[in-house]
Amino acid sequence: MQRFLPTPRQSQREDGAITSDQFTTDTHDHAHAIGGQDAFDTIGGRIARAREAAGLSVAQAARRLGVKTATLQGWENDRSEPRSNKLLMIAGSLGVSPTWLLSGHGDGPTEVIEDEVLVLRQELRAVAQHVASAQTRLDAVLKRLETFNSYHHVEPN
Repeated sequence: MQRFLPTPRQSQREDGAITSDQFTTDTHDHAHAIGGQDAFDTIGGRIARAREAAGLSVAQAARRLGVKTATLQGWENDRSEPRSNKLLMIAGSLGVSPTWLLSGHGDGPTEVIEDEVLVLRQELRAVAQHVASAQTRLDAVLKRLETFNSYHHVEPN
């Protein structure tokens, strides 16, 4: 069995999980940068972003993945990283590609697409209201024209 040799910034627990000593915070605030790096530029940050885009709480996502809440929080806070089999489960469960989770390239969360769909639906509703209003006005003008024609016997062109 090949053994993983940790780098100076990583260590390995008895259960084989790789932990990172670089990040020591217990909270994961996406609005601030960690070590000069945007939190979404880490595997943990991307896991959290995908979970949030899926509308899941940490507890819900952990149950779905079959892990403890603390394990998922550790991944999201970059205290440890999921093994490859769990990474594939995370990607499939949250609707992102494994490549996106690892590198930020590829198919990420669909919140941007969903936001665009929401905007387009709102615009479509507004256009439909304008069309309905125009139809009402058109019907009123046609009725007035028919009434006028019936009283004045004007021949249509």
